[in-house]
Amino acid sequence: MTGAEGAVRCADLPSGVRVVTLVRPASRNALTPAMLGGLEQAFAPLPSVRALVVEGEGTAFCAGYDLDCLEADALAGRAPDAHLQRVFRLLEEAPVPSVALVHGAAFGAGCELACACDFRLGSPDAVFCLPPLKLGIVYAPDGVWRLARLVGLQRAREMLLTGRTVGTEAALSWGLLDGLEADAAAAGRVLAEELAAAAPLAMAGTRLLLRRLGRAPFSEAERLELEEVRARAFASADAAEGRAAVRERRRGRFQGQ
Repeated sequence: MTGAEGAVRCADLPSGVRVVTLVRPASRNALTPAMLGGLEQAFAPLPSVRALVVEGEGTAFCAGYDLDCLEADALAGRAPDAHLQRVFRLLEEAPVPSVALVHGAAFGAGCELACACDFRLGSPDAVFCLPPLKLGIVYAPDGVWRLARLVGLQRAREMLLTGRTVGTEAALSWGLLDGLEADAAAAGRVLAEELAAAAPLAMAGTRLLLRRLGRAPFSEAERLELEEVRARAFASADAAEGRAAVRERRRGRFQGQ
């Protein structure tokens, strides 16, 4: 998988650590459907893989879901959420632990990708943002839960309702980052190798226990209601205006339609 659609590169180390790298640096590793497919393959369980490291090439971890792909999805009357959430669940439900190495932007789906990992180590330039209101959309409920279980409901509310960026100092104090490192890549490899050395069955079982304790408390009826609300917002004129405003780097002019 190469070219404008981006790539996902995997490197399996002798220690059992698999390094998964987003490779689309010219677009700050903004995700495309092809890259999501690459992540699905990268996160598929293998006996030889004992831990995952997720990183981005270039100046950013991941700037989110690609805006041009989002425009194409809107014109086709589909949302990218099903594919995104499938990838994030694969990462969360993998039998092995994961470490995100965050440098530069972790925006939108990039922020959620980091939140889906067990640990997040940041470089001094790491910055997080969830901007759904600027795009005129309602964020995926599981994505909001991934954020809220780390930073708390009020901090999640602040990020979602304002769309402000969160720098390393705040991210560290809120629990969005587990550590701040001058060389996050090296520190992440050390942590991943420590995790990879654990007993695999015990690691998988403990991670399952933690997922059960921290799962999103949505009933089926609540999920259906939220999906209807989200579908209406995604298909609205405001969502089209939001995409245009972000692309043109201006404030959106929303009409509630």
